[in-house]
Amino acid sequence: MTVFVELAVGESAGQVSVSAADAIARVAQSVNASGIRLVDEVDSLRTIDSSIVGSYLAGRYGHLGYLIDARTTHNAPYNLARRVLSLDRATDGRVGVVLAPGEGDEVSDATTPDPQASDTSERWVEYADIVSRLWESFPRAALLGDQERATFVDDTLIAPINHEGRFYRVAGPLDGPASVQGRPVVVAADPDALGWSRIAAVADVVIVERNNIDGADAALSGALHSVGRRRSDVALLARLTGAVSAVELKQWAPDNGVDGFVLATSGRDEAAIVDLVRDVVPQLAGPIGRTLRSTLALRESAEVFA
Repeated sequence: MTVFVELAVGESAGQVSVSAADAIARVAQSVNASGIRLVDEVDSLRTIDSSIVGSYLAGRYGHLGYLIDARTTHNAPYNLARRVLSLDRATDGRVGVVLAPGEGDEVSDATTPDPQASDTSERWVEYADIVSRLWESFPRAALLGDQERATFVDDTLIAPINHEGRFYRVAGPLDGPASVQGRPVVVAADPDALGWSRIAAVADVVIVERNNIDGADAALSGALHSVGRRRSDVALLARLTGAVSAVELKQWAPDNGVDGFVLATSGRDEAAIVDLVRDVVPQLAGPIGRTLRSTLALRESAEVFA
């Protein structure tokens, strides 16, 4: 099973310092954790930018995967896609983005095709589709580096996405090649707000609170079937808060269709988080793959479904 340690890194209440995050990541890697989830706020208090913290930790702990929280609010799709893909290439394919629903950004809002569009879940699907297509707009096969023929790239393989939806106009393509895992992982962490049918169209991973896990596997399976995808195309992770028993979780997870866990740590100090990681992760974590997708038992090159 996969086990991620959730951290809020900053200086506000409920957050840990950068040095504490470094120490926790070191322990997490030593006990074979699947990765670190870096949230962008706790109780409406913002953290240090998750992509910056992820870049720092990834440079030190390269066997971990990194789930970077980001919102549609204030993040233009092209800019976020480029930033996440750069980190994904630097880590050899160990990055995913936990995309949260929200509002728009000043760059995109200036050219939005439908100024009246306001449904945040509809915006989320369109945004997730855009970044996924951008990540595949410059395939790795296009990067030739052929000195004899003086050919750096095969530009016939690079294609703009030319997207025009209700919320966004994005031409593309990105200015760098795809990562070794095909494209970064797209994570949805609010199925109640977004709706299972919308999540099923584009998500690679769904995070559900443990208290809401009843029926989640069936809801996800049904939604995936309706869009022509298989249950194995998406990993279902349970987010755990409070006391955790690894022995109980080993039995509980298969009974609830859970593929892995996210250990929430908000409100705990560094020592308590380290103890949690050392006590729980070794009993639950499965093997680490060469990329985040393989760690999650997902296909490493996946077409865009939306």
